[in-house]
Amino acid sequence: MAIASAISSNNLETDARPTYQCADSSTNTATIENGTRSVFNDLEYIFYHGCWVRYYEPLTESLASKKLLIDHLTRRTFHHTEPGINTPGYRLDAARSAYDSQTNPTMKRVNAAMLAGALFNRATDLFTSIVELEEKGVKVSRDNELMRSCGRCFEEALELGRDVKHHSGEEGIDEVWGEPFRAFTTTIADYYESRFIKVAQTMNNIDLLAKTIKTTFCDRSEFVQLAPLIDTYASAAKHECETMKSDSTIFDIWPRFVATGEQVANFEPAIQAGHSLEHQYTIEHAKQTLIAGRNLVNWVARARVPMPKSTELYIERCSTLSDRLAAC
Repeated sequence: MAIASAISSNNLETDARPTYQCADSSTNTATIENGTRSVFNDLEYIFYHGCWVRYYEPLTESLASKKLLIDHLTRRTFHHTEPGINTPGYRLDAARSAYDSQTNPTMKRVNAAMLAGALFNRATDLFTSIVELEEKGVKVSRDNELMRSCGRCFEEALELGRDVKHHSGEEGIDEVWGEPFRAFTTTIADYYESRFIKVAQTMNNIDLLAKTIKTTFCDRSEFVQLAPLIDTYASAAKHECETMKSDSTIFDIWPRFVATGEQVANFEPAIQAGHSLEHQYTIEHAKQTLIAGRNLVNWVARARVPMPKSTELYIERCSTLSDRLAAC
């Protein structure tokens, strides 16, 4: 199965999300056009790829608003990527020199990530200067050298981003890495639209993972109580990924997401007495696989982008586990 296609298209079961402020899933989503907006429970949602996503009004189009958005997205990029990327800070020349002189391929990848981080910092520094000039009444056009230099830094950082991994080490998350550049090159409204689309694809990724976990575990007597817990966690994860941190509802959504994730991680399979040692080993392996699935849902929801490579590897892991469970 093509994981990226499954994640980006509406071929998964629609999430009812009934436990907290959410869209009405009773509507036949097959007839709804992407970009449709509607109000459910006094909250506005927008529809993409089979999912109703919480809608937020874009910031007013201005350089100051764009700077605020880019600053936020740059911090978010550092937060979700591997440690050490921001170590160079603003020492761009030193980071570039280290990258150019590095000959060890494995270390060069890390140097590339550090250079990308320094380029992001240089770009945001340049954009800050542009905004400060505008606030003083100096208009800076797109053809201005400051603006072109800023764009070049973002573009080079984006190219180097192919060498940057998620903090889990699982895979790169190019969509997160490319967000500051996208915010720089498009209108704020267009960026928000791309975010809504990406959140919908993320929700589909969460649904695919939840479905895989339930298919792998929930027909087994040892995991008979697991299905409703997975449904609850998937719903909480989708609420988390669609909600902006500035939204006051985050004080309910984030604790719910963390608490349900802890419940999944602490789930204890019901092993009856008299089973063989091999059976016990297999169930312990199953529990580790369940925790790995919980972790992947957590990473996907918090990054707000699909992780197709990690999802494919997890599905393969579950398939192997299913064969082992069947032999017990």
